[in-house]
Amino acid sequence: MSFETGQTVVRRDVHRSGRVWSEQALRVVADTGEALVTACAPGAEARWPALYAKARSDGDRSVRTEAFEALAAGEWELADGRWQETELLLWKPPTAWFSINAFYTPTGLRNWYVNFEHPTCRRTDGFDTFDLTVDLVMAPDLSALTWKDEDEYAHVRRLGIITDTEHQAVDAARTQVLAMLEERSGPFADVGTWDDWRWDPTWPTPRLPRPAPTSGESQEWGATWPPTGSIY
Repeated sequence: MSFETGQTVVRRDVHRSGRVWSEQALRVVADTGEALVTACAPGAEARWPALYAKARSDGDRSVRTEAFEALAAGEWELADGRWQETELLLWKPPTAWFSINAFYTPTGLRNWYVNFEHPTCRRTDGFDTFDLTVDLVMAPDLSALTWKDEDEYAHVRRLGIITDTEHQAVDAARTQVLAMLEERSGPFADVGTWDDWRWDPTWPTPRLPRPAPTSGESQEWGATWPPTGSIY
């Protein structure tokens, strides 16, 4: 199946148990054989692991460790939230163990961000993947790069959240991404176009599909999530 430009889709991170770890509403920019390109803007609806939301609101990164332990135990809850501060452009090849993301502030492209994750499994309303913790952050002009969350990656490996097979796939994906940087392929082939991109102001803010509330249940979303680079 393919998606139409401007269509709302939902990215879901789905644990091997089948339970949803997070959901994020996105807008389709393009859907080609090479990649699905989606975008997000401040105010877009999401659902995050509640402990991640707590880690952000408290400024306590150690709570993220608790979130991973809850994931390993299969005991977590989701908190409603909204994307904040940055615009996001996300490039996801269908079989790749990564996505390439660009984050924008009002002054322009802030940084590139490679998120290592499962290949895409499409649904009628979006796609499923699963974040694999480790990330690569790059300067707007690709002149510098930094590996991020290697400590958390080692921790989730110890917890068994990431299997040996997934670890091997991540290693191969790291090599693939570095080769793309060296060759200036994929999004890196046209950095100028990506640098100039901005959210289309005529697009409504992406919203998640919602079940009808039960009697007495609020329809308001209280939590917010101001990401500094990744939603994870």
